[in-house]
Amino acid sequence: MEEHTVKVLLLGDENVGKTTFLSRISGGGDSLDGTVPITLLRDVDQPFIFELRNRRRAYRLEFYDTAYPGDWRLLEPDLVLICYDISQRWIKEIHSTLPTNDRIPIIVTGLKRDLRSETDPNGPIYPQEGYKVSQGMRADKYVECSAVTGELLKLAFEEICNTAAQTQSEAGGQSEGGCILM
Repeated sequence: MEEHTVKVLLLGDENVGKTTFLSRISGGGDSLDGTVPITLLRDVDQPFIFELRNRRRAYRLEFYDTAYPGDWRLLEPDLVLICYDISQRWIKEIHSTLPTNDRIPIIVTGLKRDLRSETDPNGPIYPQEGYKVSQGMRADKYVECSAVTGELLKLAFEEICNTAAQTQSEAGGQSEGGCILM
């Protein structure tokens, strides 16, 4: 069975939870629910590799964070995850930092779902707001989760894996009719 490599780039400001997210999914199925302690991955160990198989193909997902020791702008990713902390206000400029072409699927990924709070003076970002901004960016999907508690993490990771696998098909990983809320 031929293995297909898919480069996945996580973009986002410092401290939005990218490393915790990757650390949690690297623990495998048992750690996705948030009940098992995790060991944080080190930026110098990038890319973080995940080997997956479905009925037809094998995939090697290579996850790169913006803290990648090399220049992440030269990676030529197959899939981009724009990550942000949903307990903070949206940083709209992040999309302009990556020169993309129209064929790269983009998943806006809201992290730190467990920190969403009604009492935050800056106000949290609610799913409908993240989805609306994702639509405005012409992103393909919007997912959110908590790597600390595991809330929606399995669903988010499955959606990322499905999109990554689709990047290797003739149809590609982009959604056909706009952003999808997961």
